[in-house]
Amino acid sequence: MKSIDPNDFKITDKIKLSKIPTLLDLDADSEEKEAKLDKVQAKLSKQQDAMYAHNRYGVLICLQGMDTSGKDSLIREVFKEFNPRGVVVHSFKTPTSAELEHDYLWRHYVVLPEKGKYAIFNRTHYENILVTRVHPEYVLNENLPGIEKVEDIPKDFWKDRMEQINNFEKHITQNGTIVLKFFLHLSKEEQRKRLLRRLEEEKHNWKFSVADLKERAHWEEYQDYYEEAINKTSTKNAPWYVIPADDKEMARYIVAKTIWEEMQKHTDIKEPELPESIKANIKIYKEQLENES
Repeated sequence: MKSIDPNDFKITDKIKLSKIPTLLDLDADSEEKEAKLDKVQAKLSKQQDAMYAHNRYGVLICLQGMDTSGKDSLIREVFKEFNPRGVVVHSFKTPTSAELEHDYLWRHYVVLPEKGKYAIFNRTHYENILVTRVHPEYVLNENLPGIEKVEDIPKDFWKDRMEQINNFEKHITQNGTIVLKFFLHLSKEEQRKRLLRRLEEEKHNWKFSVADLKERAHWEEYQDYYEEAINKTSTKNAPWYVIPADDKEMARYIVAKTIWEEMQKHTDIKEPELPESIKANIKIYKEQLENES
């Protein structure tokens, strides 16, 4: 299997999504890709235990992608070795009435990871410059001052929201949250095949939604808006990674390896040592416990 460098997927300059491949040939079969992922899973799990004990950082993993891009299965496979106390998944759907009583970032703020833990956003705050941009009528639900109809949305509205998101991510990274953002880059043809599979295989019927077909009709719009969002919000403190997603197994491995290598940069994350006063008396404490029996 060819080696992978996560930096090859990191967005540091302006990109054209149409020029980035959705499938990567690394000359590996399913068994080899699974074995590679298993090794990274184990290392990530051990590292998360150390981060939990260190209690200085939280990690926010943001997953975006078109319908069927494999977000759910990626979460299941990449994080399955984690201690359940160390990882929380949040799936952001249509805002509730309570959430709409606050600004659009509020519901994301309140579920940011605690120190020592991972939070995974399955769909993220970026929905507010993607779905709402394709369907601007959704913005009306936010009851924003001066916006009574779609035509009232200011020209710079989306540019301003991207700047607000950059500020949000800058704020949380400066306060101990490590942010890694992954766009699962799926081809339109592969999406067609996956949607068909949901219809053809009875055990997957429940996954199919007519809404997926409606959103598919806006494919080109979504690609344009994803491209703009990635270009304008991939920053040093909160980078985007564009992951070829036509091969689910490979996408999972690339994401897992990227997380692992990024976390290795935080060399201060270590399990705390016992105070010298306790170390000096370990023999006494052991004797106390042994004598109890």
